[in-house]
Amino acid sequence: MRFDIITVLPDLLESPFAHSILQRAQKKGLAEIVVHNLRDYSTNKQKSVDDYQYGGGSGMVMGIEPFANCIEKLLEERKYDEVIFMTPDGKTLNQSMANELSGKENIMILAGHYKGIDQRIRDIFVTREISIGDYVLSGGELPAAVLVDSIVRLLPGVLNDETSALSDSFQGELLDAPVYTRPANWRGHTVPDILLSGHEAAINDWRHEQALERTKQRRPDLLD
Repeated sequence: MRFDIITVLPDLLESPFAHSILQRAQKKGLAEIVVHNLRDYSTNKQKSVDDYQYGGGSGMVMGIEPFANCIEKLLEERKYDEVIFMTPDGKTLNQSMANELSGKENIMILAGHYKGIDQRIRDIFVTREISIGDYVLSGGELPAAVLVDSIVRLLPGVLNDETSALSDSFQGELLDAPVYTRPANWRGHTVPDILLSGHEAAINDWRHEQALERTKQRRPDLLD
C-alpha cells in the first residue's frame, strides 16, 4: 500500500514514520510512505506557497498552483483510490473508516497549513475530507500521521500477532476490556481470578462484559 503526503513541512513527518510499527511495515515492503515538499512545486523564486485571502480577513491561504502542480504530477504516475484532505471540518476518523481505507492501494494525503487551502483544490481534486477531532492544530501533518498509522497497522503482516488489531477498541463498536500482565499480585492489587483460570470461553465472556460496561460508562454514544 502506498501513501503520498503533500506538505509544506516534510521534516515534521520524519520521526512518526521512522519508528515502531510504521518503520517495520516499510521495511517489510507492506507500506510505502512518500512525503512531498510542497515548496518544490511553487511557481515563484521565493518558493512561497501562501497568499492573502480574497475578501480580506486574518491568516494566509495556501495557493492553488503548488498543490495542483504536485497533485497532477502524482496523478500522471499512478491511479489513486483516494485524495484526502486533513481538515477540522471533515468527517471524523473512526475505526470503521480506517478499516475501509486499509483495503485501498494508493492514497494521497494533503496536509494544509496557515488558514487553509484554496477551496478550488478541495472542489477539483479531493475525494474525501477527514478530521481527527473537534479541535484545531497548526497544520495537517500530525493528523496525516495519525491517519496513516491507523491504516497501516491493519495491513496483513504488519503486526506480529495478526489477531491483535481485531481486538482493539472500537473494532466491535466497543471499547477494549481491561488488560493485565505479570506479576499477578502487585502490592496487594491482584489480577481478576478469571484471567488466571485458563478457561478460554469464560475469559472471552468476561472480556466482553467488561468491554460492554466500560463502553456504557465512558462512551455510551457508541451503543446508540
